[in-house]
Order: sequence, then C-alpha cells, then structure tokens
Amino acid sequence: MVNSSGRDALSGNLHNEAPKSPWGSGSDKGGAGGGGNGGGPRNPWSVPPEGRRGGPGSPSALDELWRRARSGGGGLPGVPTGTRLWLLVLAGLLGVWVLYTSIHPIGPREKGVVTFLGRYAGTLDPGIQFTLPAPFQLVDVVDVGNIRTENFPNSGENLMLTGGQNVVDLAYSVRWDVRSAPLYVFQIADPRETVRATAESAMRAVIANTTLNEAIGEGRSQIEAQAQVMMQKILDEYQSGIRIQGVAVQKATAPSQVDEAFKAVTAATQESESNRNNANAYAQSVIAAAQGEAAEFDKIYEQYKLAPAVTKRRLYYETMEAVLANSNKTIIEAPGVNSYLPLPQLRGGAAPAEGDKKEGAK
Repeated sequence: MVNSSGRDALSGNLHNEAPKSPWGSGSDKGGAGGGGNGGGPRNPWSVPPEGRRGGPGSPSALDELWRRARSGGGGLPGVPTGTRLWLLVLAGLLGVWVLYTSIHPIGPREKGVVTFLGRYAGTLDPGIQFTLPAPFQLVDVVDVGNIRTENFPNSGENLMLTGGQNVVDLAYSVRWDVRSAPLYVFQIADPRETVRATAESAMRAVIANTTLNEAIGEGRSQIEAQAQVMMQKILDEYQSGIRIQGVAVQKATAPSQVDEAFKAVTAATQESESNRNNANAYAQSVIAAAQGEAAEFDKIYEQYKLAPAVTKRRLYYETMEAVLANSNKTIIEAPGVNSYLPLPQLRGGAAPAEGDKKEGAK
C-alpha cells in the first residue's frame, strides 16, 4: 500500500517530465518531447502550439463561414461572398418569380383574362401562354366549359303567388355557364349570387301571370321557357357574360296545409275531362253512322231514278225480311191448298215422331 506523500511525489514527477513519444525519443532538434518539425514525429497526445481546439465557447465551422461571409473575408473556394453573394441570391429569386408569373397553362375548357396594371389587356386561349411578369400583367383563369346548376329552394318550401291569388310550392333548377370570360370577370362581383337572385325574380314574375291549374298541370313547359327568356334578358342587361342553358321545374304542388283538398279537385277535374272525352267519342260514332246511312240512301235514290218499280219491290222485300226475320208466322199464298205445317218446329218445339205423323195422316 502506497502512502499519500509517495503518490503525490510520483504525480509531480509525471507532470514535470516532458512528454515522450510512443515511437521513441526522436531527435533533439524538435525541442522537448519532439514537438518541433525535426526528425521525429510529434507526440499525438501533446497540446498543439496554437492551443487546444473545440473547447467550450469556440465557434463551429458553419459559424466561422457565416462570419467570414458577413465580414467580406474568404469563404468557400470558388463561391462569391459579401455583396456579390447577395446579388446572386436576389437574381435567382427574381428569375424564379418571373418564370412563375409569366408562364400560364390554360386548360382546354378554360380562358385566361389578362390585365395590365388592372386594365383589361386580352384573353388567353387554351395552351401554354406567356405574359409579362406580375405585377405588370395578371391572369385570371375562368372555366367556361363547366355547366353549373343552381337548385331552388335550398331547403324547405318555396311559396309563390299565382295569378289567381293562389299559393303554389315550386321547386326548380337553373343550368348556366360562362359565355364571355372578360365580362364574367369585370362586370359582376359575385356571379353565383347574381344568377340566384335573377332566377328568383324571373320565376316569381312568370308565376304571377300563371294560374294554379297551369302551374301544377300542363303549363310547366311554358313556365320553364318564359323564365329562361326573362333570366337571359336580365343578365344581358347586366352584361354579365353568363348564358342560361335551361330551367327545369321539378315540383309544383299546393302548400302542404291544403294539399289534400287540391288533390280532390285535381281528381274531379281529371274525371270531368274523361267524361267529356267519352261523350265526344260517342258523338263522333253516332255522326259517323248517320253519315254512312245518308250515303247509302243517296246510292238507293240513284237506283230508284233509273228503275222505280224494281227498286220499290226490292225495298219492300228487304223491309219484310227485316221485319219478319224473328217471327214464327208462316204465310201461304196459294188458296185452297192444305199442306203439312210442322207447327211444333215453327213454335220452337221438338220435331214430331214418326207415329204422330201417321196418326195425323189418318
């Protein structure tokens, strides 16, 4: 066991002793410990002459490069520093901005509305198009091929007043697209709300001049056509660039509170129409039969003018055949002749037996 005084003495000797190279003592030209540039290698565990690196608070390599770039000192080999570096960065960003805002891909169903400093400058067709960079020229891409649909109402009932002071619950849809992209972009602020407001106004004006029976019956096609024409006229006055493709009435019924009564009225109306049609059909059949008889009489009259006696006799025989066709009477013209008459058969009875015939003969 070594005492503390001996351990301290040994430690002092180690600290005061010059570091030795693990590969030998080397030459004395390099100074103590072979630290010089002399013949022997330097001790890898000794402190370098410029001091220890990587100590606490020492700057990293990235911080050192950034410090040199800001101070204008040397940076990476071949890379400009200072003002030249910032100019190159700004030039790169400017080039990206010019390319991004100057090249415009326009789809096959789209149009590009170009503005130069806020003023309309032209329209771009489908394809890859080029303009001046922003903010000098801006492009607003409009989908002109898409047919948009607006449904009325969004929810609940849509009550309208008819020309007869009746109320009808109407549901319909409007289809529209863009006819002129510049007008669509510049003339109206909110195209969808403009279309909806125009549709509501036009449809209520049409229903106000329509009766309830027409609205819930066969007048739907006429209502649709009139509403479409009126909507297009209003939008053209606004110069909106919008075209109405069509209006479709999906439901036209009485309000729910009186729906049952209106259904009964509708059923009675349909029954009345059916009876009227049946009466007209019967009248047409009677008229056709009368016209046929009149034509036949005209033909008989033509024959009568040619041979009156023959025609009279023929008419007499035909009339007697028609009158006596269902009669059981037998008429014998020859007087004084007693012939055998099968009375049971004439009366609709069974035929007499052979014995009955012999008894009658006796």
